[in-house]
Formats: sequence, C-alpha cells, structure tokens
Amino acid sequence: MTPAARLAAAIEILDRQRAGEPAEKALTLWARTHRFAGSGDRAAIRDHVFAALRAPRSQGARGGGSQDGRASGRQLVLGGLVAAGIDPDTLFTGEGHAPAALTPAERASLDAVPAELPEAVALDCPDWLAGPLRDSLGTGFAPVMALLRERAPVFARANLARGPREAAIAALEAEGIAAHPHPLAATAIELTGNAARLRTAAPYLDGRVELQDAASQAVVEMLPLPAGGEILDYCAGGGGKALAMAARGAARLTAHDIDAGRMRDLPERARRAGARIALARPGSLGGRRFDLVLADVPCSGSGSWRRAPEAKWTLTPARLAELTALQAEILDEVAALVRPGGVLGYATCSMLEAENGAQVAAFLARRPGWRLEAERGFTPLDGGDGFYAAVLRAPAA
Repeated sequence: MTPAARLAAAIEILDRQRAGEPAEKALTLWARTHRFAGSGDRAAIRDHVFAALRAPRSQGARGGGSQDGRASGRQLVLGGLVAAGIDPDTLFTGEGHAPAALTPAERASLDAVPAELPEAVALDCPDWLAGPLRDSLGTGFAPVMALLRERAPVFARANLARGPREAAIAALEAEGIAAHPHPLAATAIELTGNAARLRTAAPYLDGRVELQDAASQAVVEMLPLPAGGEILDYCAGGGGKALAMAARGAARLTAHDIDAGRMRDLPERARRAGARIALARPGSLGGRRFDLVLADVPCSGSGSWRRAPEAKWTLTPARLAELTALQAEILDEVAALVRPGGVLGYATCSMLEAENGAQVAAFLARRPGWRLEAERGFTPLDGGDGFYAAVLRAPAA
C-alpha cells in the first residue's frame, strides 16, 4: 500500500470508531476485509489511528474540525499531517486509493485554524478533567499531558528467579531485540527495537522476561514482602504483579479477581516463570487472613491513557464517582483480610488525587490504628505509566 492509501484506510477506521465501534474491533474488521494489506501496512495504519486517538482535540482542530475531540476521521488525519509539517496536498490527491483532494471549504477551514490552540485543546485534555488533573499534577500537568499524546514505551520485567537483569538483556539482544535497563525498577527493561518479536523470543518463552510496565514493577518493589508469610493479590487481573511478587521470593501467594476469567492465562504464565501461585475463586476467601494484601483497584486508568486513549474520552464525572465509591468499598473489604500487624498495599494506575491520596486519607480516617508507611505517585515523566501506591500497616492485635 502507498502512504496515501494507508491514510485512507486510517480515515475509514477512525470514522467507524467515531460512530461507536471500539478502535481495536474496527482495526480487526478492516484487516479481515482487506487481506491484501501486509503486516507493515497494518502496523502503519494502526499507528495513524492511535496517534489520532491520543490527540483527537488538537489533530481535529488542526484539521479544520471541531475542538471537542469529535472531528471526523478525515479531519483527524489532516490535522496529523499539519502537525507533522506535511503538506496535505501531497497525499490527499484522489489518485488511486489516496484520500480525495481537499475541497475549497476544507482549505478555508485549514487556513482559519489559529496558530495557538487553547491549552486544553493543544494538550488533548477533556475540559472537565483539566482542573482535577492540574490540582493532582501541579507543575507537571502540561508536560504529563503532552507525554500522554505520544506512544507509550514498551517494557519487560526480568524474572530474577531465572537470572539477573543483565543476562535477560543479553538474551533479548541475541534475538535481535534492542533492550537496556531502566532506572525505575531493578527489574525493568525498556525495549527500544523490534519489541514485537518478544512473544516469540526464547527469553519470553522460557520465563526469563515478562511484559510489564516499569512503574508497575516499581509498585511491586515498594511492597514489604513477608518472609514465609501469606500474600494475596486481591484484584489480580492477568496476574502481572502476582508474578512479580513470586519472582521476589513470595512462595505462598494467592491470586484472586472478582472476574475469574481475567486470570485464565495466569497458570501458564506462572508455569513459564517457575512460580507457584494459587488461584482463589470469587467468594472463596472466607475468613482467611494474610500477611500482605495487594489491592490494585479498578480506576480511571488515567496513567495508562497512552495505551488506551479512548478511555480518556469515555470517562465521565459520574463514572469517576462510581469508581471512587468502589475503591473505598474494596479498601474496606480487603482490610478485613489483613492479619493484625500486616500490610495492605493500595495501588491504582491513576494520576487523580481523588483515587489516590484522598482515597487513602479517607480510609485512614475510617480506620483508627492503621497507619501509612509509604506512598508514591508515578507519572509518565518517570518513564513508565502513571501509577500510585500506598503501603498501609494494620494495627497489631
């Protein structure tokens, strides 16, 4: 496919997404009906689509569309070219499979775009979230929001139970995957070239490395794992943090999720990593108590909007209120699972104070005797996704 034809495909997919179809589904359906497109074409089209989804307000505005993130696929792609300093007339020619040439009305709209866009538009931030994010991030607001408009880096975690990080990096490079250590965690490896090869590479297949964001790894490093104690990953999902704890020597580890289907791949991942992780069905914990409980709770996902850009625009004030209520409920539930003197780890992939420090402060106000031992917020400025983690100690018996 020519570069222009790839743009036309991206426009088609973005229009489907604009009409309500999830981007991943729209990409899959397009690929099924255009089997002539090679892997390079599909990757390039995907890049165009996600670049637009990460920056719909700014690209839409620069493409002559609205500034509210609802511009058409054509306007989004036009805006992307303008932002990159590419003359749209060189690709919007109407020849072959290229997008149709610009109309006089489109030229007039492009000419009318102001040189400077309003800050929330330029940073692709929903208006209602600008205040809460600014309050939460302080001087980091603008640079963090700017980074959220870019593609996220790819990270792997070295499984130290299988060998040192340096050996894992050497094994990756032997497979043609460019990799180097990342300072955010002692196990973090950033993949800077041929990352798509990872899932077929020997170090992945034999459990020496796993895909995991660097900030997520740093969250696990914060947890004081009890020697020989019992640990529960309460909202385990796919089990990435449970596997990371197992690699640190947590031998008695249980993973639980309200949706047991999310853990379906965990047994195979644990086998590959040489880890022993018991699975607990929803409602099966009974009166058990643990030395450490990790609750990586459902949240806005604002720290991972580079990876899931549609979530930035589907989040509403009502949904955020639902999430904060659910987080408080989970905190109270898991507090009852912590042994006297034990530890509760609270984590989100959010950068909103309402889901992070404010949530912990409210919990401590409800729970006399509990204390905060450590907390840390991560943003994309640290290299990985945005995360928050707090280490809470239960009162002794």
